[in-house]
Amino acid sequence: MTHEGEGVGRADGFTLFVQGALPGERVKAKVLKVKKQYGYAKQLELLQSSPDRVDAPCPIYKQCGGCQLQHMGYDAQLRWKRQHVVDNLVRIGKLPVAGTMEQGGASSGERPAVIVHPTIGMDNPWRYRNKAQVPIGMAMASLEGGAGGGLIGGFYARGSHRIIDMDECLIQHEQNDEVVRRVKEIGKRLGITAYDEESGRGLLRHVVVRTGFISGEIMVVLVTNGRKIPHADQWIEGIREAIPGVTSIVQNINTRTTNVIFGDETRTLWGSDVIYDELDGIRFAISARSFYQVNPAQTVELYRKAVEYAGLTGSENVIDAYCGIGTISLFLARQAGQVYGVEIVPEAIEDAKRNAELNGIDNASFESGPAEVVIPRWRKEGIAADVIVVDPPRKGCDTALLETILAMKPERVVYVSCNPSTLARDLRVLEDGGYRTVEVQPVDMFPHTVHVESVALLVRKDM
Repeated sequence: MTHEGEGVGRADGFTLFVQGALPGERVKAKVLKVKKQYGYAKQLELLQSSPDRVDAPCPIYKQCGGCQLQHMGYDAQLRWKRQHVVDNLVRIGKLPVAGTMEQGGASSGERPAVIVHPTIGMDNPWRYRNKAQVPIGMAMASLEGGAGGGLIGGFYARGSHRIIDMDECLIQHEQNDEVVRRVKEIGKRLGITAYDEESGRGLLRHVVVRTGFISGEIMVVLVTNGRKIPHADQWIEGIREAIPGVTSIVQNINTRTTNVIFGDETRTLWGSDVIYDELDGIRFAISARSFYQVNPAQTVELYRKAVEYAGLTGSENVIDAYCGIGTISLFLARQAGQVYGVEIVPEAIEDAKRNAELNGIDNASFESGPAEVVIPRWRKEGIAADVIVVDPPRKGCDTALLETILAMKPERVVYVSCNPSTLARDLRVLEDGGYRTVEVQPVDMFPHTVHVESVALLVRKDM
């Protein structure tokens, strides 16, 4: 399988990518597109089935682009995700991995092989998402001036911007489904129009729902193409009546021609600016645009592993690059001497400061700016780091940040990653600069999708 979950098969030695096919299967497929060395095909008939194949429980799974692996048994998903991490470490990172043909590395016995643990999965890998981001469109009858119609909302079809309308998503918290359903109903009743990407007209672009798994608090965010909302009071009243648990109704204004969900301006229409939730006993204030992990149960597993890899005794200075709203920082602060968090988004830093205060944590400080600029300045100011923790976006660490880590020479580096390929690339840089990757723990944050989170431990080779 590819990293996007497509089956990789061969017909007369020619490579074809087939959506929905699993390793070990034989399929009859229609070739759709051919390039010089590979092509794409559509599965017509399953001739030999994999023992890992299961029936996908979602009725719109084949049309919807939200999940890619529902046709694969969960244990097999976990094994595949670990292998995906291993393959990237070996191929891109050129790292010796225990249990693989390449475990000896460049010269056998030169260094211990990297241990890649089995993926940490969920007991119940459904209904795990605390945040829904649903694009909104118009039903065809409305577009053609016919009867019926109204607002539709759901995930995009695979490889397109065509919305597959849905009332239920099996990886979303049930409350999120209910909120989206109600907002669509109220919008239809009030004659609210949906944004049209081609014309740039229409009002409602996305409905974003955040649910606190522990607190039960709900935030509804209406992302609109303009500030003015027709019948705003009726809409707010309708949402409050239909959704008793709602504590925050927020508008985000995005008038740009872009696929990015949020615009720069956010205003609270009713209730609080934030909702609250907990991770492992730490309370967090979450605003409309805060980055907050979508799977709370697995986030606790991931961050506990990051703290374990940090090897804290209570006296260490820890730098948390890409700290966001302070989630990992506050986990670390419970066992560290002092934590310094840096994040490029100013609003996230304000949230981080508020979250530290909310939990009575006074050994964590936060600063806004690029990590590769702020951390070298801290170094000049005499701040040394025993441990540096990074949790970068999918593109991985900035080159200047990697150079800064190598210059600061912390005893340990803990790398939290949502992208195995950029993880492997950055581990190679750190290895060449004097570090050794000891172990990697994959964590299944997004069951039934191709995404896998990992946390890696590196130590200085001279220690």
